Amino acid sequence: MKQGLSKRKDDEEAGEIDLTPMLDVVFILLIFFIVTSVFVTEAGIDVSKPEASTVEDTSGDMILIAVGPQGDIWIDGDQIDPRFIRARFELRLADAPNSAVIIQGDESASNEQIMLILKAAREANINDVSISAEA
Repeated sequence: MKQGLSKRKDDEEAGEIDLTPMLDVVFILLIFFIVTSVFVTEAGIDVSKPEASTVEDTSGDMILIAVGPQGDIWIDGDQIDPRFIRARFELRLADAPNSAVIIQGDESASNEQIMLILKAAREANINDVSISAEA
């Protein structure tokens, strides 16, 4: 009789499915996709871009900087003082050394702010600077 009881117990254990390894794999895949995903960065405000006759697509590491219609400057969703543009560029270059600057200037913004950004980029040794426009 004892042998029959132990055999029945073994059969019950053999019929159960252990989900632990599957959950481990799912969590590892989730972590992998989170780490390797590309996050879209935005400058912080919507601007109406001026039209241009030539437009190029850009890719890679980009520092998006927006100039609003009143001349306010935004980087990574934060409105910043024009005096700190170069410092913000240098911080971003520490993370991604070959970053390009994309200026999204509103069509009614003054050129003075664009020139301040260009000067800060030159002082931070950024060679790849573009001005975003509509085709």
